[in-house]
Amino acid sequence: MRKTFERHGYYRSKADPQIRSRVYGDEFTLTSTWTDDILGASSTPEEEKQAKDELQSSYEIKDLGEAKLILGIQIDRDQKSGDITLSQQSYAQQILTWFNMDKCTPSSTPLSTGLQISIDDCPTSNDKETKMANVPY
Repeated sequence: MRKTFERHGYYRSKADPQIRSRVYGDEFTLTSTWTDDILGASSTPEEEKQAKDELQSSYEIKDLGEAKLILGIQIDRDQKSGDITLSQQSYAQQILTWFNMDKCTPSSTPLSTGLQISIDDCPTSNDKETKMANVPY
């Protein structure tokens, strides 16, 4: 896959090798791959079509349309303003459910302001240590 992207003018990100980008004149395309999934964004519809056509020439691809959810991140687009909003609210809700905390009462901070904690607050009995060993946070 690396050579295919390079042949089409993409450069790999030094920070994350799964992120690739290319610039042709004023047009820009950015892609990110996870195993066999690719998410891409282009600065123009023409550049988007060209990128898809190039990938189609090398791989059998299936265009799933506009991305709505990827890796637990919800993607909302406002076509009029051009704004894109990313949210992990559903993922956060899923985590709360996993830990049986989905019915908890929200609080801006779970601890009282000014609370001082120390090593003395650690479990002191075997029963308390065993109980805490099963708490994943």
